[in-house]
Amino acid sequence: MNNRFQGKIVVVTGGASGIGAAAVRRMAAEGASVVIADRALAAAEALAAELTAAGHRTAAGEIDVAQEAGWVALMALTESRFGIPDVLVNSAGYAQPYRIAHEEPEDSYDRLYDVNVKPFYWCARHLIPRMIANGGGTMVNVCSVSAERPRPLNTWYGASKAAAVFSTRALALEYARQNIRICGVNPGPIDTPLLAGSLAGHGGANEQAAARARMMENLPLGRVGQPGEIAATIAFLASDDASFIVGEVVNVDGGRAI
Repeated sequence: MNNRFQGKIVVVTGGASGIGAAAVRRMAAEGASVVIADRALAAAEALAAELTAAGHRTAAGEIDVAQEAGWVALMALTESRFGIPDVLVNSAGYAQPYRIAHEEPEDSYDRLYDVNVKPFYWCARHLIPRMIANGGGTMVNVCSVSAERPRPLNTWYGASKAAAVFSTRALALEYARQNIRICGVNPGPIDTPLLAGSLAGHGGANEQAAARARMMENLPLGRVGQPGEIAATIAFLASDDASFIVGEVVNVDGGRAI
C-alpha cells in the first residue's frame, strides 16, 4: 500500500459500515487523517478506536447527512481535530426494501432523496466554500448502477441515484475552475448491510435467496462485489493519480450496466 494520502484530511460519511468503512480503512492505510461520520456513532467510534490503536489518525462524529446541523458540526469537528478537509467521500446512503412503485410509503420516498441527494446541497453550502478558500479539494460521491439501468421494484431508489449522478456531474462543472475535482462511483450489488436490507423486501429467507440468485443471473461476473473493491476505485478517484478526471461517474458493477 502506498502513501497517496499522506498529509491529507479525509472525511467519509456513512463511514462506520459497508463501502464507507472500506474507504476509511483504505485511506487511513494510505496515510490520511480520516474523520468517520455516521448516524451510528458507537460503530464509528469503535472503528476510529481500532484504527487509532493501529497507529492511524482518526476521529469519529455523528451525522444525519440530511440535516444541515450535522454538516455544521462535522465541519467544526474536522477543523478542530485536523483542519479543512482535502477529500470528502459521500458514502452515506439509504435503500428501501425492494417493492413495487405504487406501494412505496411517502416517508420512505422522502428519506431516499434526503439521504441520497440532499447531502450534495449541504456540501455546496458548507464544504465547497472551505475547499475553495483552502486552494482546492476533491469529492467522490457513491451513487449506484441503478441510476443507469432501471430494474423492477427499485424505481424510487434508482431515481434518487440518478439525481445523485446528475448532481455529481453538474457540481463538477460548476467548481472545476476553483480546483474542486468532483467524481463518483456507481457500485453494482455489493455485499453490505444496505443490500441485505433491500433484499428483505422479498419476504422470507427462501424468497430472499431466490431474489439473490436472480441477481446473479444479471451479473456478467457472476457474483456480488465486496466493499473493498469499491473503496479501491474511490481511493483512485480521490488521489492525484486521477488528477485529470473530472465529473466522471465510474461503474464498478461486475458488468451489470452492460
